[in-house]
Amino acid sequence: MLVVSDASPINILVRIGYIDTLPKLFETVIIPPAVAGELSHSRTPQVVREWLAARPPWFQVRAPSRVDLTLTRDPGEREAICLACEIKADAILLDDLRARQIAERLGLNVTGTVGVLDLAAERGLLSLPEAIAALSRTDFRISDELLTQALKNDAERRARKKDLPRR
Repeated sequence: MLVVSDASPINILVRIGYIDTLPKLFETVIIPPAVAGELSHSRTPQVVREWLAARPPWFQVRAPSRVDLTLTRDPGEREAICLACEIKADAILLDDLRARQIAERLGLNVTGTVGVLDLAAERGLLSLPEAIAALSRTDFRISDELLTQALKNDAERRARKKDLPRR
């Protein structure tokens, strides 16, 4: 599975210690140069800059051949959306609501940081309540309603799994 990401999901996953879930969920994660620039900016947390400098083989930087300047004001989101369309990515990782709406309108499969954490929890790679607790200690902004719903869905999923008959 091939995904393109904006800066926010990578930044947050590195900072909360769950970046290694990405290669377990997706074969390759690609970011465009504008996103690499955001992640390596001096205002970006050092742990993120260091991770990017020593990035693993499953994490690549690739430029889109064409960028539609009308899509969004944020260069990273714009390049990520264009690249995802161009390479026919299986999904794009975006947290910004407006960027998500644009990507969906273009037919892209969109998920964000919480979606990645939820998928990882579904596959038994992490505890969603622990991941959400780590997320809440950062500057990541998301509505309490969405977090509550994700935790509720996770609890229901775990309860169903627990109730399944064992073979």
